[in-house]
Amino acid sequence: MRPWEAHYPAGLTAQAPPTPADLTTAWRERVERDPDGLALLHLGRAVTAAELDAQAEAFAALLASRGIGAGDRVGIVLQNVPTAAVVLLGAWRLGAVVPLLNPMYHGTELRTLIKTCGASALVVDPDLLGTVRSAAEGTTVEVIWADGDPELSSRRDERVDPALQSTDDVALLTFTSGTTGVPKAAMNTHGNVLTVAACVRDWMGLTTQDRVLCVAPVFHITGAVITLMAPLLAGAAVVLIGRASPEGVLRAFREDGVTTTTGSITVFNGLARLEGVCRDDFPKVRHLYSGGAPVPPSTVERFRRELGVYIHNIYGMTETTSACIGVPPGGEAPVHEPTGSLAVGLPFPGLEVRVVDPEGHPVPAGAPGELELRGPHVVPGYWEDEQATAATFPGGALRTGDGAVLDEQGWVYIVDRLKDQINTSGYKVWPREVEEALLRHPAVHEAAVVGVPDDYRGEAVTAFVTSVAGAAVTEDELRAHVRAELAAYKVPRRIGFLDELPKTPTGKIRRRDLRDGLDEEDSQV
Repeated sequence: MRPWEAHYPAGLTAQAPPTPADLTTAWRERVERDPDGLALLHLGRAVTAAELDAQAEAFAALLASRGIGAGDRVGIVLQNVPTAAVVLLGAWRLGAVVPLLNPMYHGTELRTLIKTCGASALVVDPDLLGTVRSAAEGTTVEVIWADGDPELSSRRDERVDPALQSTDDVALLTFTSGTTGVPKAAMNTHGNVLTVAACVRDWMGLTTQDRVLCVAPVFHITGAVITLMAPLLAGAAVVLIGRASPEGVLRAFREDGVTTTTGSITVFNGLARLEGVCRDDFPKVRHLYSGGAPVPPSTVERFRRELGVYIHNIYGMTETTSACIGVPPGGEAPVHEPTGSLAVGLPFPGLEVRVVDPEGHPVPAGAPGELELRGPHVVPGYWEDEQATAATFPGGALRTGDGAVLDEQGWVYIVDRLKDQINTSGYKVWPREVEEALLRHPAVHEAAVVGVPDDYRGEAVTAFVTSVAGAAVTEDELRAHVRAELAAYKVPRRIGFLDELPKTPTGKIRRRDLRDGLDEEDSQV
């Protein structure tokens, strides 16, 4: 039974939409339908579908000239710029796989990802060229191009015949982390990306008249699939503004005719706090979506009251190739009364949803348990990691680790996190990774890291430490220490100093006690 189908947008059924066999075929179909249609708009520069296709073919020829082909990994370390689309479409034409690498990573963090995916080539932000070259030393990387390199923009006479691919071939490698913080690369196949792109197209009603702001970073599954590939394949235009800022996002809404976007709640909170922002700044908007971090009902209501636009919830994971559950356009998410949390939405077409107990047995409607997902949106597993794949995908179903409720109408509520992972501004942070960085400071004896509710970021990374006897260290010193080792969004917004951390009888730190001990005022960090 799929009770959620009764609440679907008009014309949708519970069946996943049909798709071509691979992404190159899907893109070529879009180009042939409307070669002169706008594909990308970047800081006032327009790129048609035909122009983007020519650039992608030229990049494919460049890769081929370097001996890179089917199955090889071509990574991007880029912000939201046109070259990201060129690399994706060009690499897929050869049958290559694209790992999405976070440009905020550096040193050991980035080197670990490069080694995990075994990349042969990288295309990077020019400001990061030195950092990436250093991280790539001693790895499989053979060539690194900076965005803007003349070789990337040169035209070649040779044509590249598209590689024969299937829906089961891997298109993207997108990184998540295990409970120990060890990175795992989810294998997002051509079929996964095409299914989610088609679902998003149909769910949001994307047409050639839409302009979709790509505000989620393209090195994240949401940016790469929901706000880049889904509109490109649907025939809509993608608005790119580089690394997002509240001012840049507002300018896109005001001047570029943005009709929809999907971003973290931080994006919308940043907009709402800009001086002078008003309802008139969103003249073309049809709907807005937010995912990646908890969205409090009060935030949704405040945004609608002050700016006249309702923010729809959407839910997905790296392992579901981004969005797989969402609130229908024009609809409103109900509230789960026991917890006060908004529903994240209804399952997309083709998705099988269950809430299960620890033994994997389904629980009754309205009862809490672990969210389990199955369908063509769900990846087949992790790159070269059979143990993690078996643990996370028993029988092919994804155990999400999210505590959830599925009500009788089919609405899904995420009511608690079964794991300790923190969602801050749409980015995922593992406490242990930050704890270990803190523990590497000579003045820190013990450390515990938790996520606490934050109106702006969804959750804020918050640390508690005890000091080595006789040692003195300040909060600013510890933050600087962590910032030197980890990406900026992993740095604790607040660090509290305690005489002793709460522990279980067996000596394990009780993170929940620390989190629950923060009152509402303290949590706004």
